[in-house]
Amino acid sequence: MTDFHEQDLAGARFARVDLRGAIFSRVSLADADLHMVDFTGARLRGVQFQRSRMRGVELVDVEISGELRNVVVNGVDIAPLVEAELDRRMPDRVKMRPDDPEGFREAWTILERLWAETVARARTLPEAALHRGIDGEWSFVQTLRHLNFAGAAWVGRAVLGDPSPWHPLDLPWDEAPGWDGVPWDRETRPSLDEVLAVRRDRQAMVRQVLESLTEEEVGATVTRTEPGWPHLEGFPVNECLRIVLNEEWEHRRYAERDLTVLEKEN
Repeated sequence: MTDFHEQDLAGARFARVDLRGAIFSRVSLADADLHMVDFTGARLRGVQFQRSRMRGVELVDVEISGELRNVVVNGVDIAPLVEAELDRRMPDRVKMRPDDPEGFREAWTILERLWAETVARARTLPEAALHRGIDGEWSFVQTLRHLNFAGAAWVGRAVLGDPSPWHPLDLPWDEAPGWDGVPWDRETRPSLDEVLAVRRDRQAMVRQVLESLTEEEVGATVTRTEPGWPHLEGFPVNECLRIVLNEEWEHRRYAERDLTVLEKEN
C-alpha cells in the first residue's frame, strides 16, 4: 500500500486509478476537477464543499448531515426547505435562534431540560456502551466532553475573557488544527459521572451569564487575541451564545440518534 504523507501533489493527474478503500485525512481537493468518479459507499466526514459545482451526478440512497446554505438542487435552493421541515418537526428548534436576553434564557432552559432527559436515557445503558461510537462518530461520553469544550470556548473564553478556561477532559472537534495549551485527548475513557461533573460546572457558567444578560450585552462585541481558540476580533456576543445553543441542540440530536442504536444492541 503506497503511503503519501505531507507531500505536495498539487496539479497531479489521476486517470483510471483504483483508490477503493483509500484513506484521505487533512487532504486539500480545493479547485480539483473530478470527472466520472465513483463515490459508491464513500464516507465523508468534516468535509467542505464551499463553491462546489456538481453536474450529471446521481444521488441515490445518500445521507447528508451538516450545515446547508445556498444548496441548489435542480434549480431549487433546498436549504430553506430543510430548515422549515426541521422547525416543523421540532418546534423548540426555532427558539434556538434568539435575539434578546429573555429568548436566550428560554432556550437554555429548554436545553437543560432536554439534556437531563437524554442523560437519564443514557444511564439505562451499560457504561461501556456510552464509550462506543456509531459509524465513526463520537461516543456519548465524547459528545459531552465536546460540549464542555464548546461552553468553555464560546462563553468561558469568548464572553467572560478567561484565556484558558479548559479542563483536561475537554474535547475539540476532530478536524481542529490543535493549539498549545488546549487539551485534546480523544482516546481517554473517563466515566460518565466524571464528565458530568465538569458539565454541571459548564452549564452553571452559561446559566449564570444568561441570567444576568442585558440588551446592551447582547448587542456588544468581543475581541480575544490571546493564544488559543477562538481567536476573535469584534465578534458579536449574541453569535458566541448562539453557537453554544446550536452545539447543544445538534449534538443532543446526534446523541439521541445513536442511543437508539445502542439500545437495540443492549
